[in-house]
Amino acid sequence: MKQMLEAGVHFGHQTRRWNPRMRGFIFTERHGIHILDLAQTVRRLDVALQAVRDTVSAGRTVLFVATKKQARDVIKAQADRCGMPYVTNRWLGGTLTNWATISRRIEYLRDLEARMAAGEHEALTKRERLRMVKQYNRMQRAFGGLVQMDRPPGMIFVIDPRLEDIAVREANRTKTPIVALCDTDADPDLIDFPVPANDDAIRSIQLLTTRVADAVLEGVAFGEVEQEAAAAGSVVDLDSPDPAAAAVAAVEAAEAAAPEPVAVAPEAAPAPVAEAAPPAAEAPPAPAPPEATTEDNPES
Repeated sequence: MKQMLEAGVHFGHQTRRWNPRMRGFIFTERHGIHILDLAQTVRRLDVALQAVRDTVSAGRTVLFVATKKQARDVIKAQADRCGMPYVTNRWLGGTLTNWATISRRIEYLRDLEARMAAGEHEALTKRERLRMVKQYNRMQRAFGGLVQMDRPPGMIFVIDPRLEDIAVREANRTKTPIVALCDTDADPDLIDFPVPANDDAIRSIQLLTTRVADAVLEGVAFGEVEQEAAAAGSVVDLDSPDPAAAAVAAVEAAEAAAPEPVAVAPEAAPAPVAEAAPPAAEAPPAPAPPEATTEDNPES
């Protein structure tokens, strides 16, 4: 909350430029300016950041939207940091409601970028080369932040919903959740996760957009851990106070529960079988005594 006070998050618009539906988020009025209740800002921001984490961990993208001058550089830098698409120029009607046409134009821009990178424009005549470069620059301004989008976003993050009313209406029509910084002139009823905050000061936009980008990175990390836990056959407790820590604990538990390989003793070699002793040789039969004859007996 101290950082919010230093960034001027609590400053609203003049009291004559307010939306009565923001009454519940206004703390007081001072010198003709509404002061937002930062206690509600902190609470609403925590809920919004958790929704961002859940969306990203499920494999969906968050589209960053801000076309006002003071927010363009911040949105582009933070979206690039967390690897999310963004819109910083004019919002093209049909970005959400006519995705089939928008996706074809994005694919055309990718093909044009590949041709430019391959140096095809250098082989063209000067007039054709200038026409190709001009068309590339025009497509880059319109769809440059959406090149990495392969399907409609799972959520959009808007800096000024009153200024980005077309984007808000398209998101409501397609039932895409919205996280938005709502100043005292906004209509919070059109936003799924309104965060009452100053949407004009650069420091306020920088602070809150950085928090959203950090939540995106946390969601990406949690999604990777969740996939590892699912591959290990563990269950991640999403209702725990720290789901990322729960996911890490689940992976460690799965690894600890894995059966250790059992050492198998080598089979004992069979004892050699003693060969039977050869049978003893039979003694030769004794010679028969000679028969007595008359010649051998002189007395006969």
